[in-house]
Amino acid sequence: MTGTSAPEQPPQTGGHSGSHGILGGTFNPPHLGHVALARSALQDLGLERVWLMPVHTPVHKPGERDPGPEHRLRMCRLAVAGIPGVGVCAMEVERGGRSYTVETLRAIHSSHPHARLTFIVGADTAATLPSWREPLAVLELADLAVAARAGTARQRVLETIAQLPEPAGAAAPPHARVRFLAMPTIDVSSSRARELARSGAPTAGLVGDAVAGYIEEHGLYRDTVRKGR
Repeated sequence: MTGTSAPEQPPQTGGHSGSHGILGGTFNPPHLGHVALARSALQDLGLERVWLMPVHTPVHKPGERDPGPEHRLRMCRLAVAGIPGVGVCAMEVERGGRSYTVETLRAIHSSHPHARLTFIVGADTAATLPSWREPLAVLELADLAVAARAGTARQRVLETIAQLPEPAGAAAPPHARVRFLAMPTIDVSSSRARELARSGAPTAGLVGDAVAGYIEEHGLYRDTVRKGR
């Protein structure tokens, strides 16, 4: 795949080992904090590109007024439209079903074996790494870039990751593949955006004008929401 023939898949650029960031999540809806995180990772880590990758079916967050994966995918495209170096990958939506990070990273490496991947998460999510499916394999397949979250300190993340056993023959311990992003905590959440949308209040201050317009146009997060097709 290349960036021109398949713009929504992490590409291998010019035959070299591209450095790509994967920002996965439900994006229900995508908000300005997600956009800021993608931009921060792109700049701080010197990545070639950062990809928002919405899941098809959330593993840990079922039933949170989900309008459907297609709506969330379209909102992600609107959220990052025109931002240099930031795109949207539809891999997990197209694959369908529940997605696990390790499976997604393996699928990317299978088609792009020379790409260097960085998986981007908030500190609250990083602190749950030992409970993920095959956490050591995740850290073998990708670096981990961690953004600050209120109430989750850097030391807690490091202590949690230190609980992972060091694989035999590994060149470095698991924590050596963890980077912390120098970005301020942004007080915005998808749950707050859903609450505002449900009550008919403006959401642009949380999700941006384009996503807010889409939410209003399709009546998302209201009781009469139409599922994406």
